[in-house]
Amino acid sequence: MARADWLKLAAILITMAGLAATLALLGFVGFGDVLGILGQIGVARFLIYAAYTLLILTILGVAWQVLVPGASPITFVWARTMREAATNVLPFSQFGGIVVGLRVLVASRVSQRHAYGSIIADQTAELAAQLVYTLYGAAGLLLVLKDRSDGSHLLELALLGLGASVGIILAFAFAQRPMLTIAARIGGAILPGSTAAVIAVRDELDQIYARRGRLIACFLLHLLAWVASGAGAGIALAFIGFEVPLAEVLVIESLIFTLRTAAFLVPGAIGLQEGAYVLIGPLFGLPAEAALALSLAKRARDLLVDVPAMLIWQIGEARQILGSRAGR
Repeated sequence: MARADWLKLAAILITMAGLAATLALLGFVGFGDVLGILGQIGVARFLIYAAYTLLILTILGVAWQVLVPGASPITFVWARTMREAATNVLPFSQFGGIVVGLRVLVASRVSQRHAYGSIIADQTAELAAQLVYTLYGAAGLLLVLKDRSDGSHLLELALLGLGASVGIILAFAFAQRPMLTIAARIGGAILPGSTAAVIAVRDELDQIYARRGRLIACFLLHLLAWVASGAGAGIALAFIGFEVPLAEVLVIESLIFTLRTAAFLVPGAIGLQEGAYVLIGPLFGLPAEAALALSLAKRARDLLVDVPAMLIWQIGEARQILGSRAGR
């Protein structure tokens, strides 16, 4: 069996294990209780919740576009939407989302130099903003646990996620130029002409980092998007009848995304996200069934937004392929 086949099999097995864990949690907490809470949202409020996600995607797209002066914000918003859709829907986690986002940009006639350079810088800014968000969540968890004997395992998990976030951002930040240099050397030996392309991306990255104002704007927009995402969870909780202070919701969401970062190889963090909600929610007065209902509401929202986006993209890809064949 080829390596690619092994990777596909591993992704399928991990996804199935995550689904089994989610079903087990539903059985433990109570199917009826969770579905009863989830049903309180209603169709109209669920559509509002899903539409709110489009606002966050717009912020993320503009944050990316800021790094490429003169580019169309709409193009980058769509590319960012596809990055998220591929990450949430397709079984290959973050890496596949980045590949799809690049594909959308290049298909929209953004040069490879701008596309590749900007996505590296954008990912760095996003990780830096997430680090700030993670520190807030870790500090909030420490305040909650300071007078409690339980929850030490959660603190260990949070610190593990924090360590993973720090490690990822440091590796991503400091390994960019060396890795591009190595890629240029290897590519030059294997594929003639690839060295120039890699060097062009490296030069583009240097130019992006030299525009400090735009880089700071990108970071601040990502930080705004993290806060807005946490606020979205607060909106969903209000829709199912649970009023949780925004400061506490942001701590919960920060910890959830921290644990998701530590488990980035698990497609969609299936099972892990649900388990994290069940463990963390009660610390902030949120019943386990409500926390699990929130996680499922987020899954349903992702399907409502991401699946149509993927279908639209696939239709566009098919038209482009058919058009190129007709041209030949």
